[in-house]
Amino acid sequence: MFETALPDLNGKSILVTGGTGSFGKAFIKRVLQDWKPKRLIIFSRDELKQWEMQQDLSHEKYPSLRYFIGDVRDGQRLEMATRDVDYIIHAAALKQVPAAEYNPFECIHTNVIGAENVVQAAIKNKVKRVVALSTDKAANPINLYGASKLASDKIFIAANALSGGHDPIFSVVRYGNVIGSRGSIVPVIQDLVAKGAKTIPITDERMTRFWITLDQGVAFVLSSMEIMRGGEIFVPKIPSMKVTELANCLAPGLPHSIIGIRPGEKLHEVMITEDDSRSTVELDDRYVIEPVFSYWKRRSFAEDGAAKVADGFRFASDINTQWLDANSLTKMIRG
Repeated sequence: MFETALPDLNGKSILVTGGTGSFGKAFIKRVLQDWKPKRLIIFSRDELKQWEMQQDLSHEKYPSLRYFIGDVRDGQRLEMATRDVDYIIHAAALKQVPAAEYNPFECIHTNVIGAENVVQAAIKNKVKRVVALSTDKAANPINLYGASKLASDKIFIAANALSGGHDPIFSVVRYGNVIGSRGSIVPVIQDLVAKGAKTIPITDERMTRFWITLDQGVAFVLSSMEIMRGGEIFVPKIPSMKVTELANCLAPGLPHSIIGIRPGEKLHEVMITEDDSRSTVELDDRYVIEPVFSYWKRRSFAEDGAAKVADGFRFASDINTQWLDANSLTKMIRG
């Protein structure tokens, strides 16, 4: 899935912000498995996570690896880290919805100012391509995390104008909940079952979510990096599932206890809004929200035959045409 077009990363220098997170580790392993990069830079602020990652992925074992301690809030450190880099994957973010609601300044500094710093470092060092990871919560946001990621998306899209039509080019990928990632509901429920829980906490029986695996997310980012033209938001065609059905699959027979929606949480997630649909085209495995700036000069996917979605189209987890059942969820969890 999402493997139709992949970049040639042999001999390239790649930097991953948030490189010790769930996505970052999966991305690094995939690149090391399939290519021989010149440098693969893991940029993150947690020295413990870097040390733990080095126990499996050491510089001695993989000479292209570089462990670079730094924070996206620090523009100078980013400029130093991105010298002679070809590609940046920007995965660093504060992602916990309740934590962002309670710590708004920290969320803004990392997710918004951090995005600005990545853009400025990429332009200064003439990086070729930058792919920024977004979230379904950035579409019609109701929480600060989603609002900060929407602002980040806008920064990366507008950055194409700042680079003056030359390198770097910037695009965004937006997808839903990642099965198995740190903080995901899947390992939480699995842990509760392992500890002998008698009930499974559910926020709301009506709740639905989009789901994607880590490996699919990595493949989606890689393929988007290959086909990007600058300014797009790439959205994968992925399935939805009701949270109650997910709980029944992971903990069959256990009753649910309704605990209520957390601050800033939605019943259903949206990845493409009705307003975005006016500039959205459809490919075989993804949607592309194209930029709407009047000065845009790059050839659009629509000009190459991609079909426009219908007026009023909305890609939301409750009205999705693809749905997970117990068997398909189990396959996704097992990889």
